[in-house]
Amino acid sequence: MHVSLGAYYTLILAVLVLMLGKLLTRHIRLLRDFNIPEPVSGGLVVAAVIFALHRFMDLSLSLESGLQSAFMLVFFSSIGLSANFAKLREGGKGLLVFPLLIAAFILVQNGVGVGLATLLGLDPLLGLVTGSITLVGGHGTAGAWGSVLETQYGLSGATTLGIACATFGLVIGGLLGGPLAKHLITRHRLARPLTESEQQQADATTVSEGSAVANFESPSHAPRLITADAAVETLALFAACLAFAEFMTGLTKGSAIQLPTFVWALGGGVVIRNLLDHVFGFKVFDRAIDVFGNASLSIYLAIALLSLKLWELSDLAGPLVIILLAQTLLMALYASLVTFRIMGKDYDAAVLAAGHCGFGMGATPTAVANMQAITNQYGPSHKAFILVPLVGAFFIDITNAFVLQLWISLLR
Repeated sequence: MHVSLGAYYTLILAVLVLMLGKLLTRHIRLLRDFNIPEPVSGGLVVAAVIFALHRFMDLSLSLESGLQSAFMLVFFSSIGLSANFAKLREGGKGLLVFPLLIAAFILVQNGVGVGLATLLGLDPLLGLVTGSITLVGGHGTAGAWGSVLETQYGLSGATTLGIACATFGLVIGGLLGGPLAKHLITRHRLARPLTESEQQQADATTVSEGSAVANFESPSHAPRLITADAAVETLALFAACLAFAEFMTGLTKGSAIQLPTFVWALGGGVVIRNLLDHVFGFKVFDRAIDVFGNASLSIYLAIALLSLKLWELSDLAGPLVIILLAQTLLMALYASLVTFRIMGKDYDAAVLAAGHCGFGMGATPTAVANMQAITNQYGPSHKAFILVPLVGAFFIDITNAFVLQLWISLLR
């Protein structure tokens, strides 16, 4: 039996998945400790139910794909619209070195994935799915590239595999970063645990700074309310990004610079944001962009997880475990032997290594959580809290997109 749901019912079901995920996260501490996103926790449960229905009742479910694509494009537009180049001055030289380290890591991560996939007799493109598409890119990029690989390159089950790998990376990224950084700090005697009075003083200093660093470490300002006018302005910005993405996708189709539509949406957001900031003097409402972007990501992920066909993974379970374990070892070695050493072998470098494990295997929120676990014990690292959010939330997506396009052109 086949059940097909239209856009309205797809949206209702996605919201129910989010509500289930929120309920699970609230009552299961393990999900909170590993920062598992609510759409992932709820979506995987529903995907398992759909799998059981398919296995025992031969029931299949199809959802409105256009709705999923629209929310995906809004999410990537929000990343671009959040990229204010004026913030880059705070990063200093590290903002030049750190992205280069990440770009090199993406190349190596994909090399390991493609190499092992080839050795195991799999399609080399699956090596990219078990590489930076899912581990550096996270769930959003996994779904976006998964659909591209399925529709343009005929790689069946790429989205399903991508969501599974991204979930694995999210958990491992949260488990790996803190212990690795603590080992580096202890081994090189970079810092000692703060006393209670020192921690209180550090918190007070952070809050009083009112900079981008303070916003991540300890927010010091009350949030600006989102009004109807602000919502309309923000929706107009998203519409401009989507129009730009659609135009550029059509313009570059079949050319040497052909890129997936979501990359153009992200790039359009960057251009629009900085033109408004630095040419027209228009103040973009960052909080509204974050709200719309995060809501779109949640709904997109819920729909993507509802579309999972877990039965397509059964033949890949063994090779998948081998490749992901190799990627975990690579992440630990690269963070401790390359990231830590090149970024200065000091306390900031150790915290950066923890952050790199977070978004190198999972997502930027995981990276921030890793760093907070270290700074709560050993003291603040302003350098790390500037570099990781900027690189993890923007540079890494642009770099990843171009590196993946290069890899795909080589493999196909």
